[in-house]
Amino acid sequence: MNPANRPFGIAVHGGAGVTPRAEMTPERERALRGALAASVSAGWAVLRDGGTGVSAVEAAIRVMEDSPLFNAGRGASFNRAGFHELDAAIMHGGTLAAGAVGAVRHIRNPIALARLVMERSPHVLMVAEGAEAFALEQGVPFAPASYFFTDHKWQSLQARLEREAKATLAAARAAAVQAPAFDPGLAGTVGAVALDRAGNLAAGTSTGGREGKLPGRLGDSPILGAGTYASNDGCAVSCTGDGELVLRLCSAKEASDLVALARRPLDEAARAVVARVAALDGSLGLVAIDRRGAMAMPFTDEGMYRGCAKEDGVVLVGIYDEMREAEG
Repeated sequence: MNPANRPFGIAVHGGAGVTPRAEMTPERERALRGALAASVSAGWAVLRDGGTGVSAVEAAIRVMEDSPLFNAGRGASFNRAGFHELDAAIMHGGTLAAGAVGAVRHIRNPIALARLVMERSPHVLMVAEGAEAFALEQGVPFAPASYFFTDHKWQSLQARLEREAKATLAAARAAAVQAPAFDPGLAGTVGAVALDRAGNLAAGTSTGGREGKLPGRLGDSPILGAGTYASNDGCAVSCTGDGELVLRLCSAKEASDLVALARRPLDEAARAVVARVAALDGSLGLVAIDRRGAMAMPFTDEGMYRGCAKEDGVVLVGIYDEMREAEG
């Protein structure tokens, strides 16, 4: 098939566990929809011009990392010690090449560093000081801790620590801590999946991780097969939700394997993976795309920040059940 006639597209997510409808202000909703549309448009422009799925995924995720609205990059959540540890991964579905970074503290765009690990190192996953030393060698821009500081994330951490201080360890383990019904600190993560004109899939995910996490904790996002996975034989997947559960279930690879090995349609495979997490009382949302250009964006909670665009360039954005064309 002539590459000019091949299907292509991109889908992004800005995290599951959205602000409930009753608490969503018009201003915040407009800002979120605008940021999601900008992310989709950045990735789609790369694909339109014949760029790779990997480049499209990186471009889309960079937009969300640069925004204070999402739990990644600039808007990342704080860990229990009051600083940021950022994780990211990216994967090429045609070659299975992949790169990931974990617990980095000064990298403005962790997804870009993950790509450099894939393309310029012999490794797949690098963490903490070693990853930052590699970044320095590669000329990656650093940012001071103040760049990642957002007041609403800081206040959210303080409220969490205060709640937890009032609860016994046993009560906390029994989930008896009196947290609000909507707990934004336990949500977040951004990701993107793409199909390029050459027929290759790609996936990427970036996150600040769970608010109040112990220093050194890694979630599912930088772990290939758990929160991020791409294979041309199956599909490309980026997850958001209960990281510890997704790690144990290897949810992203399970979705791809259901497509590749069980020959399940993409939407059916994606929903099966989400249902498996829900059956364990967990939360999961994901975006996925296959080589035919089919997309799936299921989630367990009230909503998931998400957007997509196919060959026609029409950008669709959703927060709750509906997807609608982006404004402007």
